Amino acid sequence: MTRVDFHFNVPDKVDYGCRLVRKAFRAGHRLVVFSDDAALLARFDQSLWTFSAQDFIPHVMATDPLASETAVLLTQSELQDAGHAGDRDLMVNLGSLTPPGFARFERLIELVSGLDEDRAAGRARWRFYRDRGYPIETHDLAGAGQ
Repeated sequence: MTRVDFHFNVPDKVDYGCRLVRKAFRAGHRLVVFSDDAALLARFDQSLWTFSAQDFIPHVMATDPLASETAVLLTQSELQDAGHAGDRDLMVNLGSLTPPGFARFERLIELVSGLDEDRAAGRARWRFYRDRGYPIETHDLAGAGQ
């Protein structure tokens, strides 16, 4: 069963997400980053190229022809090609919706900012996972200097 981690009070989901993806990539994970917000996903894509001058995180949109060969996939929808998701163990959710197809991953990391609207959406996702028996862990970033 998928383990769900909630990182909440995230001051900047794009910046924190980039650092989280870098850490996961360095640890050998192949992952998917989901967002239902196209503008947010585009900002995240651009930030992965620029947030660190010392790091290269190979990433493409899930629809790209190189998706099966790339460590990090970005998507706004469920991965239609099972081959793209089959070797991936981690999903990161930057968006406000429960990611489609999340249950095929060993682990899902939910990023929730301190904004009221984002917190409300995060609470709804929390209830969704809790009510279905998914194991949930929390990580409060308030005051953590993140």
